[in-house]
Amino acid sequence: MFQENIKQYLKEHGFEAFHPKAVLFDMDGVLYDSMPNHTVAWQQAMTAFGLQMTAADAYATEGMRGVDTIRMMVKEQQGRDIDEQEAQHMYDLKARIFHDMPETRIMPGVALLMKKIKDSGLEIGVVTGSGQRPLIDRLIKDFGEYLGEARIVTAYDVKHGKPNPDPYLMGLRKCNARPWEAIVVENAPLGVRAAQAAGIFTVAVNTGPLPDEALAAEGANVILQTITQLGDVWEQLKESF
Repeated sequence: MFQENIKQYLKEHGFEAFHPKAVLFDMDGVLYDSMPNHTVAWQQAMTAFGLQMTAADAYATEGMRGVDTIRMMVKEQQGRDIDEQEAQHMYDLKARIFHDMPETRIMPGVALLMKKIKDSGLEIGVVTGSGQRPLIDRLIKDFGEYLGEARIVTAYDVKHGKPNPDPYLMGLRKCNARPWEAIVVENAPLGVRAAQAAGIFTVAVNTGPLPDEALAAEGANVILQTITQLGDVWEQLKESF
């Protein structure tokens, strides 16, 4: 099922072989069904600073560092440049609103998929644009059996967030892997772009409202609809490498 996808990936990146030893997960919209809450928090916080942010904007910028999203929006809507400190102040309000909302659920199928990955002898990492400590603590609480903090990349680990390749390059370093030795699981176009720029085979799970074409346009090697579906075909993917 995946042999042609892998063959095309190797050709595009000029790699000789595909031997994964790590799977790097995005967090929001992949491990947690958190994007609806993030969207509301973004809209409320940005309104407080005289900015407009639609639900489509929230999904389109998903994966970027929050401060980068804010600096971009201020430039576009108010015509001014702000430094990271001012953007962080604005982002802090968004974070407080988000954490006052009900806890988001784990995406169905995540735990079973992680077990299959671990049983296959692969490491598990997380690469997120978030830097909020409560979210990192929750990752450890929910997935500590499969994931250690040393393999989590946050907004504070890199200067340039997604769609730059830096977060996924850092994820590779934390898992001691090279691009052809990893698989990325993403749901956001900017995250897919970042993973492709890092040269990593990318499985997109389209858990949001964007069309599949938005993920395909950024170079996703495989597009599925749910994490459960990825778990169902994991053995077939593993047989391909």
